[in-house]
Amino acid sequence: MDDMPPALLDAIAFAARAHAGQRRKDGKTPYVSHVFRVCMIARQLFGVDEAPVLMAAVLHDTIEDTTTDFDDIEERFGAEVAGWVSILTKEMRLPEARREENYCRGLSQAPWQVRICKLADIYDNLSDMGNLPIEKRSRVLSVTGRYLDALSANLPPKAAAAHANVMELWKRARTETAEGAPG
Repeated sequence: MDDMPPALLDAIAFAARAHAGQRRKDGKTPYVSHVFRVCMIARQLFGVDEAPVLMAAVLHDTIEDTTTDFDDIEERFGAEVAGWVSILTKEMRLPEARREENYCRGLSQAPWQVRICKLADIYDNLSDMGNLPIEKRSRVLSVTGRYLDALSANLPPKAAAAHANVMELWKRARTETAEGAPG
């Protein structure tokens, strides 16, 4: 992608406004840096050039973590992008166990575009895990393992290399956490 499509620039601006004032779990880092990194990981590390996929990557947390809803995304960015963002959104009104079960089921049936976005999300979260207190890392790694298992079900070829890359990072993070090394 030599030029950044206007729709992707619009999605980036939209995500920046939607996540304004939010912080990562460290309480210091602006949350929007996470969604920007997810988009960049999808593009630079996983080699995705398709603007709609990159738009979904940068918008992946807008429904779950902001006042944005599906209709907002669909109206502005189309049904395809909104549908992908919807799959990446947990239903927060459900009890946690059921919510996680439904979320994993959705990931296991998702098209490659959604899997790439989720893999980029996981990659960024694992890369940023050093900013979490050590006592929270094991839980993050456990949940991440469930997501990776779900993503590996009927893995589309277009997501296989990204999945292998993220699995390697996850395994390394598990080893470092078990050994008490900085993550």
